Amino acid sequence: MAVHAESSEPLDIVSLAERLGALCRQRRVVLSTAESCTGGGVASAITAIAGSSDYFETGYVTYSNAAKMRLLGVDESLLITHGAVSRAVVEAMVAGACADSGADLAVAISGVAGPGGGSPEKPVGTVWLAWGHQGQSVAECLHLTGDRDAVRQAAVQEALAGLVRWLSGDE
Repeated sequence: MAVHAESSEPLDIVSLAERLGALCRQRRVVLSTAESCTGGGVASAITAIAGSSDYFETGYVTYSNAAKMRLLGVDESLLITHGAVSRAVVEAMVAGACADSGADLAVAISGVAGPGGGSPEKPVGTVWLAWGHQGQSVAECLHLTGDRDAVRQAAVQEALAGLVRWLSGDE
């Protein structure tokens, strides 16, 4: 669960999206999202905030490997070598989203939301996220619990929290 830097209270998705919007306006940052397992949930949370057109450029839902390659320029060799749910791929998704959209900052998510599709190496609930731009990113692997909806919602929350951390200088 995401925690606000100024308190120990968990923030919900709406509060995180509002905080993100304020930071984007303050820093004049334009955002993009590149999502797989969340299916556009992060973009939806961002655009649910009135005035988000001031700082949100575009969202990519690249559920298939072909879409990741075609829309975000993810190299096929990364997908073959590391798999779609990997640090290398989410970092490439961030770079591709910024390159294609011209955004200053992007978040990328790829994971196994379940209930099927997991493996011993990448069980259901494994989610990779990356935040950054073309020249720099930071990535994190999460092991989330719950059903498909819970994994997807937690991934959206963590994606927003990571963007807030990045813009707050905590990344």
